[in-house]
Amino acid sequence: MEKIKITIEYCTLCQWTPRAVWLQQELLYTFNNEIEEISLRPTNGGVFKIYVNEQQVWDRKEQGFPEPKKVKQTIRDLIDPERSLGHTDK
Repeated sequence: MEKIKITIEYCTLCQWTPRAVWLQQELLYTFNNEIEEISLRPTNGGVFKIYVNEQQVWDRKEQGFPEPKKVKQTIRDLIDPERSLGHTDK
């Protein structure tokens, strides 16, 4: 399986850095063997978006703030739909 690149783009003016770092940590714990790179992209304008291999998979303005469970399931469904996420799937 090809390793993935995840980017979390977030607004620094909104002080969403802690949320982005926390989500980055959660994704590293869950997908540590599948991730080639996970990066934080500070920006402004109320942005909080998540990309997998440059494909946008989450936008706060459309879907609200992401809960780790939902993001993990979204990424899993994209890269390995058959994979169990254990307690996260319950």
